[in-house]
Amino acid sequence: MKTYSPKPEHIERRWYVLDAGEQVLGRVATEAAVILRGKHKPIFAPHMDVGDYVIIINASKVVLTGGKETKKIAWRHSGHPGGITGTLYEDLLAKKPAFAVEKAVRGMLPKNRLGRAMIKKLHVVPGPEHHHQAQKPVDWAMGTRPAWEGIPASGTAQVNGKKKGSTKKTGQDVEASSEPTTATSPTDAKTTPRKTAARKTTAARKPTAAKSTAQKKTTAAEKKTTATKKPAATKTTAQKTTAQKTTAQKTTARKPAATSTRKKKES
Repeated sequence: MKTYSPKPEHIERRWYVLDAGEQVLGRVATEAAVILRGKHKPIFAPHMDVGDYVIIINASKVVLTGGKETKKIAWRHSGHPGGITGTLYEDLLAKKPAFAVEKAVRGMLPKNRLGRAMIKKLHVVPGPEHHHQAQKPVDWAMGTRPAWEGIPASGTAQVNGKKKGSTKKTGQDVEASSEPTTATSPTDAKTTPRKTAARKTTAARKPTAAKSTAQKKTTAAEKKTTATKKPAATKTTAQKTTAQKTTAQKTTARKPAATSTRKKKES
């Protein structure tokens, strides 16, 4: 048996109404988190958002047990040093009941981008009326799970609130695909010239490779000629040194003659 992995076309978003009147805050938060994550579905996967939309009504009538109204504190920090403030849940439920319920639900969702996407499907209303009648929400009973109708196959699956057509083929499509087709499709005609073009490019690249090898040979020959020319230069320098020596010898030979002529004149 292969492990099933949910696909986007298998996710069907539904709307549920959860009544929080005279219900415990933690119990309401857990039910809402289950619906938002999609844990009530057999196709649940922890790495995907397969959940539904939740509308919580009567948030102002939620209850806390064990005297937590005067004990439990909702903390928040401004980000600056010493900017922490605390509010008792008694005051928070009186002033912002929707924020208190949303805060409890947010704490039960994943702390990543997946959880931030799930919390957007939550709508909390302090009173009994909401503005989502167009979505035709269904009442959700605490502690129960809706009946599973299977993966949607009619092409009405919703992804992020938008309808998306299914990719399943009908019987007519299967019969049409099974019939043999002799005519070539325009896509095949397009693909054949591409192959010839690729061959032409490879043929055109070969002369360039030959040119590069010829250039390498010429450069190697030039290097050899330069290497052979260097000894000639050393020979010329040696000849110059020998010529300088001969000239020096001639000048030394001429000097005694000059002294002899001077002696004759003096005598």
